[in-house]
Amino acid sequence: MDYSASRDFILDKLEKDLPPDLYYHGLHHTLDVMAATEILCEEENVNEYDTLLLKTAAAFHDAGFLRSNINHEMLGCDIVREYLPGFGYSEKAIEKICAMIMSTKIPQSPKNKLEKIICDADLDYLGRDDFKKIGDLLFKELKTHNYLKNRKQWNALQIDFLEKHTFFTNSSRTKRSEKKAMHLKRLKSKLQKT
Repeated sequence: MDYSASRDFILDKLEKDLPPDLYYHGLHHTLDVMAATEILCEEENVNEYDTLLLKTAAAFHDAGFLRSNINHEMLGCDIVREYLPGFGYSEKAIEKICAMIMSTKIPQSPKNKLEKIICDADLDYLGRDDFKKIGDLLFKELKTHNYLKNRKQWNALQIDFLEKHTFFTNSSRTKRSEKKAMHLKRLKSKLQKT
């Protein structure tokens, strides 16, 4: 199982071939999720083999955007099944990776520890200082693709999302819940003023 080669392959593909109007779901998001995944693997005491699977899932979790922004998780699994055997990944490892990728589909539905970790890594920014900056990129992307019309609609969507969202790992709950609650409070106060 050659994680380094598979990572380099998909990152190169994402950099070259992702549509330029993916302001949020660009290479920077994948790199962010990969970094958060590595930290959570350490904090949650994940063994070396499962860490490699998680890091691979993080690298490929949004690869489906190379093909379409509809059902990108499923399309990402198609890409995983197509390319990872060439990097020495077993069928069992590939199916575990696909289950992790599918668990990130909103609303998130993790069924085990590894899936909980990638779900938390994918939305790690919800409890960080760069929440607004990253959220602005998602707003721009959703507006460009005609999913949203204006900021008021976006703020209402964010409030609803933050109220329903939960972090799954103890590490993320400890590190990110307080700041996420602050972001929610700020958004509610902003929406009341409009």
